[in-house]
Amino acid sequence: MDAIFKALADPTRRLVLDRLREHNGQTLRELCERVEMARQSLTQHLDILERAGLVTVLRRGRERVHYINPAPIHDIELRWISEFDQPRLDALGVIRYRAEESAMSTAIPNYVYVTYIRASAEQVWRALTDADLTARYWGHANVSDWQPGSPWEHRRADGSGAIDVVGKVLESDPPTRLVITFEDSPHVEPPRAPSIVTFLVEPHHDIVRLTVTHENLPNQEMYQGISDGWPAVLANLKSLLETGEVLPQSPWDMSRAHA
Repeated sequence: MDAIFKALADPTRRLVLDRLREHNGQTLRELCERVEMARQSLTQHLDILERAGLVTVLRRGRERVHYINPAPIHDIELRWISEFDQPRLDALGVIRYRAEESAMSTAIPNYVYVTYIRASAEQVWRALTDADLTARYWGHANVSDWQPGSPWEHRRADGSGAIDVVGKVLESDPPTRLVITFEDSPHVEPPRAPSIVTFLVEPHHDIVRLTVTHENLPNQEMYQGISDGWPAVLANLKSLLETGEVLPQSPWDMSRAHA
């Protein structure tokens, strides 16, 4: 964690992260305007943040778009915070969230999460698309033939067979890219516009970089929900592939974020 703490020690880099937290997914030009810094200087800070894993860069056409990556912060929370006084911190966090909610922009940012897994791309792809495996680490079986245009269902693994989330497969390029929609189950009225989730699997020797991007979120409540949900789901996936066992806590129910 030395690189993370070193990156966070600089006030300019903390300002950059604050600006990305306010509006995630910015180009270098946009960030330069928001932090009032020359392009060359800001690029150096962004390189340090990217090496520390705190910022993820995705290409959109010819532009590089910067997203805050919460994974390292999540790791710090697990190691340094949750062992001490998490209930009190959670309560304070709720108070702060409610106080800030009215002041936040109505624009809902995209959510991007990056994690590294000691596994092959094929193993990660199977973990994302195999109903039995998703039931183990997610608490829901993700059911589909995973062909473009096909439907998929997020079925509870409690034996009830209830479906909490549905969607459509937009793109499927095994074992590196999967794009699906997240939509309300049929019993939710009125239905909302679907959000879109992209899984990008990038192998490098014996590890895989898995990037999850969740876009077109309908409201701030869902953004907050998936900000809690995706780290839990992906930590469970990582644990299952690397150790053969899921983490001791219960899997996150993504339908809670989608409610």
